[in-house]
Amino acid sequence: MIQPLQIVEESDSLLAIKWSDDTESKYTAAELRRVCPCASCRDEWTGEKILDEQQITDDLTFTAMSIVGRYALNFVFSDNHDTGIFSFEYLNKLK
Repeated sequence: MIQPLQIVEESDSLLAIKWSDDTESKYTAAELRRVCPCASCRDEWTGEKILDEQQITDDLTFTAMSIVGRYALNFVFSDNHDTGIFSFEYLNKLK
């Protein structure tokens, strides 16, 4: 399983992850907010997107970030959304 070797918040709106397969991914806060996997943003049973992506502005920022166990990241976005748990596997698939 590919794991992050380094996680860097390059700015208040840009996250960079260096992966164990020698690749690097960069994600903006707005991009991650639009693909949030939480039950408020996706139907819990079908996985269908509930979130209206057009409501997410490109100037969205991270206000906090934390590691969840050994498997995920959690973000607090400037729109106060904070319920998404982004597994490393999910983030790696987004690259």
